[in-house]
Amino acid sequence: MPTVLAVFLEFSRPALSMSAAGLALLAIGLWAASSDIAQARGIDKIVALTYLCFAIPLAVFGAEHLSLGKSMLNGVPPYMPWRLFWVYFVGFALIAASLSIATKIQVRWSGLLFGTMMVLFVAMLHLPGAVSAGGRIPWTIVVREMSFGGAGWVLAGTAMGGVRGRSLITVGRVPIAIAAIFFGVQHFLHPLGLPGVPLEKQMPRWIPAPAFIDYLTGAFLIIAGVCFLLARRTRMAATYLGAWIVLLVVVIYGPVLFGALADPSTEVQVEGLNYFADTLLFGGVILSLARASTAIPPPSPESVPAKFLRMASAPLPGGTL
Repeated sequence: MPTVLAVFLEFSRPALSMSAAGLALLAIGLWAASSDIAQARGIDKIVALTYLCFAIPLAVFGAEHLSLGKSMLNGVPPYMPWRLFWVYFVGFALIAASLSIATKIQVRWSGLLFGTMMVLFVAMLHLPGAVSAGGRIPWTIVVREMSFGGAGWVLAGTAMGGVRGRSLITVGRVPIAIAAIFFGVQHFLHPLGLPGVPLEKQMPRWIPAPAFIDYLTGAFLIIAGVCFLLARRTRMAATYLGAWIVLLVVVIYGPVLFGALADPSTEVQVEGLNYFADTLLFGGVILSLARASTAIPPPSPESVPAKFLRMASAPLPGGTL
């Protein structure tokens, strides 16, 4: 108990607000998803957590913007007016999107707007930075943000349904597929990094067989990415890969997060929360494809001809000739 209290008292204000936002959305999301979880069977229970995995990180990132506003000004292009306003605006927008997605209220708009915002971030910030600086990490961030935006469109398309919904899902599926393949290759090139989203942080020493975990994750990512790109066995690939990413978040990123929060440094605490939220959000990205495949089945190739046959055989108004 004294150790737990000491850790709590050493929480910085940003880490405390980010953690509180995540825990609040965890409670809201579990309540909203309770019926889906109860009805799902087997591994489909993981698919029922799609909106939860997506909403929690958005709340964490939103709280980060609101608690670290001035220190995030470098992330706003210098040509933008009212730069601090945009930092706070994005923070409130992320929290609003997290509430909408967690409760499945107006997801067609929150998913669409979130996806568009991510694409704008890539065009205005990350892509120019990657082109000028080069290197693995800037390009990984570009691909990661595009997958986040694509998943927002997938969630919006799932909520819309119909032809427009299927079109939006198709558009969103492509950057997710590219991200899965790109991340998978990175796992083979850098087999000691934390698995999932391949950034700079390395595996802790207490993890057994770290290279094997990275190679296995990389293989899962590449195979699933090819399935997504070709639109073949998308639901199965997304379900199993999403379950694997969520497992990594619980087994590896959970202890890493607790270790970071026990550190007195604000920077270390925020970094631990960001790594946890990033990877959990990527798990939600993958699961969004499984959810979309369940919600909107592809149209049957026989449905159009059958419709015209029924129309041709129907009697004309006013009786037969």
